Amino acid sequence: MHDVGMILFIKEERISLERGPVIGKSRTACLGFRNAGFTLIELVMVIVVLGILAVFASPSMFNSQDYYARGFHDETLALLRYGQKAAIAQRRTVCVAFALDSASLTIASAEPPSIDCNTSLAGPNGTTPYKVTAKPNVNYASVPNGFNFNALGQASGAASVQVDGYSQTISVEANTGYVHE
Repeated sequence: MHDVGMILFIKEERISLERGPVIGKSRTACLGFRNAGFTLIELVMVIVVLGILAVFASPSMFNSQDYYARGFHDETLALLRYGQKAAIAQRRTVCVAFALDSASLTIASAEPPSIDCNTSLAGPNGTTPYKVTAKPNVNYASVPNGFNFNALGQASGAASVQVDGYSQTISVEANTGYVHE
């Protein structure tokens, strides 16, 4: 079967060679191959499409404040959830303290009923104290009041945390300590 294909190919080559040269066309064009490359119209259309995309994409790419605000919101949410889980796991009171551009966790060194948070709480990656700090020009809309999680994970009071420049609010439920957006 393979030999038959070769014979046909050789026959086609002989036929094309017997015809003689074709004026104005290359040998590859005669055999049905296209020249590689792009036409000028294709290149211009690609540049136009890239220009249109740049008009809509560049404002969001160069405004990093929105990304920093979202990141600070997410870090604060993770800190609060970690604080509640640490209080339950270690059966200790965990205190949450806020500044205009940061939040930190401390833990009581003694078992309940002590609520004296006098020891820095190590974060999930081992850093002590576990603290989140905002990037420049990002902060809380107003400094939230500090609160505690008891050994059952319940918050000492309901809390609401809003990062300036981000629309969603972090809420902490008083009775359950549930931290959510």
